[in-house]
Amino acid sequence: MNTRLVVGVTGGIGSGKSAVTDRFAAAGVAVVDADRAARLVVEPGTPGLAAIAQHFGPGILNEAGWLDRAALRRLVFENPAERAWLEQLTHPLIGEQIARELAAATSPYCILSSPLLLETGQKDVADVIVVVDVPEEVQVARTMARDDNDAELVRKIMAAQMPRAERLDGADIVIDNSGTLEDLDERVAELHAEFLARAELAREG
Repeated sequence: MNTRLVVGVTGGIGSGKSAVTDRFAAAGVAVVDADRAARLVVEPGTPGLAAIAQHFGPGILNEAGWLDRAALRRLVFENPAERAWLEQLTHPLIGEQIARELAAATSPYCILSSPLLLETGQKDVADVIVVVDVPEEVQVARTMARDDNDAELVRKIMAAQMPRAERLDGADIVIDNSGTLEDLDERVAELHAEFLARAELAREG
């Protein structure tokens, strides 16, 4: 990996992490998305998908040969052993994909966007960790509106994620995203200027 400044961005479900990274991308910053990397490493023809199909059976694939992600979620969400097996397979593959994309980035600094930044080794490649945060009730309301899920399911998903307090403890910088879009625009613009300055110092150093 090169010496470019890497800013890790994470947040719980419904916190607005994508709204934040979209604003950095609009400013010309390369954004490496761990969720996208996770999809790439299990596309048809990849060793990752072959291993998953062998372990769970061909029923885990749809008619076109792609991973049935909803079926896989159902299998591993309530089964810690299967979830652990899946993570042991995919996390190294995702890490390799992320490393390739970070190395290819050409902006002065780059963003690594990941919901599991603090739970995995992904945090080790970030020079600064930004947590996008909103109160838990806002997480529930926004996720229900976005995904048409009921509150019980959203709370189950939140319970499976790192606790909010622990996530905040791991932050170098917190973006409070409970305000207006204009507030968010202003905060991201401030941080963009700060990260450009940090990247310039790192380059000179």
